[in-house]
Amino acid sequence: MNVNLGPLAFQTSHVLLLVSMLVAAIVGHLVGRPQRLGIVNVLIDMLLAAMLAARMVFVAIWFEQYRDAPWSVLDIRDGGFNSWAGLATAMAVAIWHASKRPELRRPLSLGLLAGTLAWAMSGAPGMLGMSAQTALPAVELKTLSGQATHLAALSHGKPMVVNLWATWCPPCRREMPVLAEAQQRETSVTFVFVSQGDDAAKVQRYLSSSQLQLENVLIDAGSALGRAVGSTAMPTSLFYDASGHLVNSHVGALSHATLADKMEAFRVARRLNNGW
Repeated sequence: MNVNLGPLAFQTSHVLLLVSMLVAAIVGHLVGRPQRLGIVNVLIDMLLAAMLAARMVFVAIWFEQYRDAPWSVLDIRDGGFNSWAGLATAMAVAIWHASKRPELRRPLSLGLLAGTLAWAMSGAPGMLGMSAQTALPAVELKTLSGQATHLAALSHGKPMVVNLWATWCPPCRREMPVLAEAQQRETSVTFVFVSQGDDAAKVQRYLSSSQLQLENVLIDAGSALGRAVGSTAMPTSLFYDASGHLVNSHVGALSHATLADKMEAFRVARRLNNGW
């Protein structure tokens, strides 16, 4: 599920993370109030350090994808972060603050415990993991020629990347060349582009003017697929395994690096399942 805030789109799990941090701040304030202590500054330090470390590690892993456009390292809209590096860094910052100021240990530890419990009970970890039981939606779609079809009819027993986009969506247009290249390169994966709310004529004009060579372009004039998968933001990319189960997702424009990261997850799944 996604949350829209004006032109910005957020995964619900990210919003719940911020809510959990708020819970931690409140509990830390209540515990430390007799000594006039608060942990808000520590939480902010943890968040900023975690984001920086998570981004740096992600860029280091996928440096080849950033090499030709080094300024794109600063464009965090692609969502390229290494969560394990971020978590380890946040904990290191918390330990450092606690070692420097022993009086913060109790409010900080209890605040972080409360925030962690709030995070766990919110269901956000499950949202990040994406249930493998979420099946390929059986929504009727149209080809550019007007023929009815379904996603399952296009899978051909392969893993599938389903991209929800629209011609009026700037981030969608920004990521489209990245996905077009991947469709030509990753022949073991089926890429499907489902336009949300556009008609076939508008989509065809956009593809022609942009000189994009795409296969499996479908029309979803009523945005039924977006509702079926719980997505109200675009672009949204959904990653299904060969059995039609959702294994990953991405909200926002994919860069070469973030798409490479998602495709590597596909390859790991392939090895674990003894091939697609």
